[in-house]
Amino acid sequence: MKRIDISIVVPLYNEEAVFDQLIQRLTDVIDQTSFSCEVILINDGSMDKTDQLIEGICKKDDRFTGVLLSRNHGHQLAVSAGLSYVRGKKGAMIIDGDLQDPPELVNEFYELLTEGYDVIYAIRKNRKESFFKKLAYAAYYRLQKKISSFNIPIDSGDFSMLSRRVVDNMNNMPEQSRYLRGMRAWVGFKQIGYEYDRDERQAGETKYSWSKLFELAFNGIFNFSDFPVKVITRLGFLTVVFSLMYFIYNIYRKIYYDDVPQGFTATILAIILFSGVQMISLGLIGEYVLRIYNQVRSRPLYVIDKIVQDGKYKEESN
Repeated sequence: MKRIDISIVVPLYNEEAVFDQLIQRLTDVIDQTSFSCEVILINDGSMDKTDQLIEGICKKDDRFTGVLLSRNHGHQLAVSAGLSYVRGKKGAMIIDGDLQDPPELVNEFYELLTEGYDVIYAIRKNRKESFFKKLAYAAYYRLQKKISSFNIPIDSGDFSMLSRRVVDNMNNMPEQSRYLRGMRAWVGFKQIGYEYDRDERQAGETKYSWSKLFELAFNGIFNFSDFPVKVITRLGFLTVVFSLMYFIYNIYRKIYYDDVPQGFTATILAIILFSGVQMISLGLIGEYVLRIYNQVRSRPLYVIDKIVQDGKYKEESN
């Protein structure tokens, strides 16, 4: 088998509209690089013709490998599936299939890789998205950086190049609720950011709904921070302090004014306050319990329908 230096991992979900443009740009890139590349296209249970297009290009050009999942498992698991089939001796590059991440940066990333960096993560200098969405992203990344137990770079997504040893370490991490940029940072080694202007989606619509974005954000917070647990402790402490202060206030009013606040309003206020704290606490604990439950079931991260590699079908395995 010919030597492969870099594997380019591209998750795809209903990307029929942009597929031809994606393949053309990827082909132009790997034709011009001084190092050998392969492209791993992961079909994440697409409902259009993306799977057929993947099979077609993989049969036509053996530099393309197709990993077709049995259903939609989500972006993070699709990328994880692609990483498990990386054959690049020096590492892998992760890009999105909508061409917001320019594949032409593979040369700049590879140069930094040869300089000794194990992770080259892209930093989004400019985003062509709505003001509200950009504000939400900026707030989340800065909150995450503040509460995380280690440094997760701000304004960086999954677009990155990883050395072979980083890929191997990430493949050995079996967690179900995956947050790849956090896992990438947790592995450590020598890392560097590379600023770029993020392009607009070339065709089609975004596959990350607000609910999926919140799910990803929660994975980033609960998987890589002990802050939620500390919040419960602090809420409990503040509730006790507030209760003691209110108790002392009532004693003071009784001794000096022979007047203790009474009535329905004070009772309802106390019930709502304590119930709210309890519900928040149970919700935060539930997030951890749910992750433990998903992990101990030991289900495979994904199920593969078929693999097309070196121009032919290969027996699937997880």
